[in-house]
Amino acid sequence: MQRLEQTPVTGREDKAGLSPELAALSGFYEALNGRDIEKMALNWLQSDEAAMDNPLGGIKRGWEEIKSVYQRLFASPSEYWFEFYDYTLHLDGNVFYVVGRERGEFKMAGTVLTMAIRTTRIFTLRDGRWQQVHHHGSIEDPDLLARYQAAVTGSAPPR
Repeated sequence: MQRLEQTPVTGREDKAGLSPELAALSGFYEALNGRDIEKMALNWLQSDEAAMDNPLGGIKRGWEEIKSVYQRLFASPSEYWFEFYDYTLHLDGNVFYVVGRERGEFKMAGTVLTMAIRTTRIFTLRDGRWQQVHHHGSIEDPDLLARYQAAVTGSAPPR
């Protein structure tokens, strides 16, 4: 059984004090919370192998499709922050994955949402660097999912 980690990964960690795997994970949250597409591109594998399935973009395959989701989020007038917690890290040779939860806050157009997302991220070791190759995120609460999607798209949530 893997050790359950409760200390959140926010992107603000001192990367020098982290294992290479946790530094890669922290780098993702640094790019996300900092709206930094260049850091995000360094974090993801630049390949058609990359895949993402999340509440905003559905299933995206390949870095170019994934990048478009982040570009749209980073360009939006929303305010947000996310952190990863309640997770386990699994290392197997040239692959590691983390399974846990994201929490955070999303604000847009007068809407403030407390986010709760089940999250899995998979990284692969390529050319001596850990790079993200897969992300899956699910919002369990259907009302929160509808409100989040409505806030992002500017539409009214379903009734």
